Amino acid sequence: MAEQEEVWSQEEIDHIKDKIMQAMEAVIDPELGIDIVNLGLIYEVNVFNGGYCEMKITLTTMGCPLADVITEDIHKAMEEIDEINELDVKLVWYPAWDTSRMTRYARIALGIR
Repeated sequence: MAEQEEVWSQEEIDHIKDKIMQAMEAVIDPELGIDIVNLGLIYEVNVFNGGYCEMKITLTTMGCPLADVITEDIHKAMEEIDEINELDVKLVWYPAWDTSRMTRYARIALGIR
């Protein structure tokens, strides 16, 4: 007999997404010293029944040599989200990242107006 997959309500999915974004605040861009949430590097988070998560992120520059480090840190941070058992981090370049995506906190911390 096949196991039946748990079906989450939209409210439950939103709660899981909130947990994911809180966990991502622990992922720090090594060059800037600010978390990827406040830098605005997370473009999209999709959570699907069964515990699959697709996360679309970008980096501050296309040639960023730390993409692997950041992706690994994302996977480590996601380990605390019990509902997620599979994660696919997709690196995207459109729309291009710029400082307008940063939160007020990140702007102040980096001295950007």
